[in-house]
Amino acid sequence: ARPFIRGMRILQRLFLSLAIVLVSGTVMAERPGSRLVATGGVTQVEGAGGGGLTPWALITGYGSRDEIGVTAFYTQADPTDFRFRAGGLAVGLHDRVELSYARQRLGLGTTVPGESISQDIYGLKVKVLGDAVFDQDRWMPQVAVGLQHKRNDDMTVPTALGARRGEGTDFYVAATKLWLNALFGRNVLANATLRGTKANQMGLLGFGGDRNDAYRWMPEVSLGLFLTDSVAVGAEYRRKPDNLGAFGEEDFKDVFVAWFPAKRVSVTAAWVDYGRIADKPGQTAFYLSVQLAL
Repeated sequence: ARPFIRGMRILQRLFLSLAIVLVSGTVMAERPGSRLVATGGVTQVEGAGGGGLTPWALITGYGSRDEIGVTAFYTQADPTDFRFRAGGLAVGLHDRVELSYARQRLGLGTTVPGESISQDIYGLKVKVLGDAVFDQDRWMPQVAVGLQHKRNDDMTVPTALGARRGEGTDFYVAATKLWLNALFGRNVLANATLRGTKANQMGLLGFGGDRNDAYRWMPEVSLGLFLTDSVAVGAEYRRKPDNLGAFGEEDFKDVFVAWFPAKRVSVTAAWVDYGRIADKPGQTAFYLSVQLAL
């Protein structure tokens, strides 16, 4: 475990150094890349390219196989009794490899007044099969494998609830298919992701618990319809493990609208049902995320 953690910390330093170099060199470019608008998705709350709740097989940004793409994002959502913020950077290398970093913060509201929980998430995604845009005449979707290593900074509350540890790694495989001119002449996108995880509330309440401390494979799905070339609507579902005996954990669901007013910018608004968070059931929120393609 220690060599793996050291390797992730080295990856963090390399990624941050690379991101600084890429941002400084890319911001001055006339356009962010050669790929079509929206073909990198928006940014998922854990930093990966995809939907709001789940990573897709698409590589972030607009870089083609000969280019590098960089994105930055900021997301906020205020569940009924909590306050959630996330932000980060991602780099897409030659439409093949994605490196990402995200910082999440959950204000604990009336559960623990004045306190919050934060975590860092380091992501790696590799496209292994297919191309969602160019393989229209094939049944095969674009497929990617990835991981998200998470380190929780504030374990007092998660430990009190029964969490076993403050670090963990999610592994996933994602398949994304895009159909052009499919429904009333509009484009349709579907994604299915299978995630192996021990995380409680994405890791904000630690990893593992008194009820379960083994990896569980959780399905995540997204479906989107492009009303125009710059506006998409859709829905997502993300199943989550239920590891803590103190409070049951429920699945995530959302309905969203994503707007791409320019190639550099996307804005995603959604209504999200988080279910129970810690001791508070019925947590819903208006979700807003902005992504900048550098």
